[in-house]
Amino acid sequence: MGRKQQPSADPTTESKKRRRVGFSDIDAGVEPNECIKIYLVSSKEEVGAPDSFCIDPVDLNSFFEEDGKIYGYQGLKITIWVSIVSFHAYADITFQSTSDGGKGITDLTSSLQNIFAETLVKNKDDFLETFSTEKDNIRFAVSSGEVLQHKASNGHVSHCDSHLEAAGSDLEVVRMVVDNVATGHLYSRIVPLVLLLIDGSNPIDVTDPGWELYVLIQKKKDQQGDIQHRLLGFTAVYRFFHYPDGTRMRLSQILILPPYQRKGYGSYLIEVLSNVTIAENVHDFTVEEPLDSFQHVRTCVDIQHLLAFEPIQDAVKSAVLQLKQGKLSKKIHAPRFVPPASAVEDARKSLKINKKQFFQCWEILIYLGLDTIDKYMEDYMAIISNRVRANILGKDSGTEGKRVIDVPSTYDPETSFIMFRSHDGEPSSVQIDGTQTNQEEQLQQLVDERIKQIKLIAQKVSPQNV
Repeated sequence: MGRKQQPSADPTTESKKRRRVGFSDIDAGVEPNECIKIYLVSSKEEVGAPDSFCIDPVDLNSFFEEDGKIYGYQGLKITIWVSIVSFHAYADITFQSTSDGGKGITDLTSSLQNIFAETLVKNKDDFLETFSTEKDNIRFAVSSGEVLQHKASNGHVSHCDSHLEAAGSDLEVVRMVVDNVATGHLYSRIVPLVLLLIDGSNPIDVTDPGWELYVLIQKKKDQQGDIQHRLLGFTAVYRFFHYPDGTRMRLSQILILPPYQRKGYGSYLIEVLSNVTIAENVHDFTVEEPLDSFQHVRTCVDIQHLLAFEPIQDAVKSAVLQLKQGKLSKKIHAPRFVPPASAVEDARKSLKINKKQFFQCWEILIYLGLDTIDKYMEDYMAIISNRVRANILGKDSGTEGKRVIDVPSTYDPETSFIMFRSHDGEPSSVQIDGTQTNQEEQLQQLVDERIKQIKLIAQKVSPQNV
């Protein structure tokens, strides 16, 4: 069958067509942290002011698209103001142009609502009005709660952090049950800051009565002489039933707002929580995935309580006396100086300090008892090294960590055994490289870090500084 012959193309025309064919650059996107700034403001005068407090969120990428980038904008700049009076937010979005570079154009409003939800105000004037219309927002919210502790701020909160910058004001910690309407409303306002500032956080279930909020409030007179309530921070705690008629408390979230951090407020809030667990005879008080900074503050508070706790003083003195007797570091099997079981149980019953936390405190109590005298430090560091090695390497370290014991069995006598960890051993999540050289280096780093932590805490809680 014949085919119709197509007319030959003009070579000149074909060349021009080829020259006009091209491909636009694929949009690489922009990282949210590169174009978004978030400011915390306490008055409308601070909105747009050059000295407003800028926060550095842990992660913004998770709120944008699948790969965490913003697409389709040139010259994008997003400035967000968050009121610490009402916790509303307003976003000022500017850009030069938009174009679809192959990845679409990011819906910025939807993405920002993933963070701020209903607290995001569309109109700037409406946002500015909230500083006056909702100036009593915090006072109304906490009015249904229970004031746990009231303390005049005189420049001193605790022995760990004594540089409180709130002279002339009052502090209150208010306990609020989460399934209360007012509590749920307050928590929904501060959820955006929880998501931005607490790593890996998720909102708590505000319909579950097991949750409690402990809200740290500052009461201070404004220029008109009215008492204003300012939220400085909070912690979310869950209560579990403990058989037969008790409860256990687990701290899940804690946040001191960035402008108030490193001023002693975190220590104050933890100290109040600790007092609650003691006064209400809670079985124990644990913390969900504590950060190093939180663990440092918590240990400071616990050490203060233990220094004044008479039932363990004899155990501490006995351990210190044995250490002072000499040259344990030269012995093949240097003791681990594990606290007696009675001391562990006394601390749990009376001070609600769980076993793992008490072990951390025990090493510091011994260090304080030695008065940091150089001739005892070699032995002390040997004890810390033994403990670290046992926790990380178990039976391979030659200490009393993880053990394997053969047991009789009619099934297979050659492969029957049980594995257990000694009474003083604690599971470790630290990964150590397999080679002997790397193991020694990493273990020594862990020992050095622990010694550094101990010295820092001891310096803050030393009786001379009380």
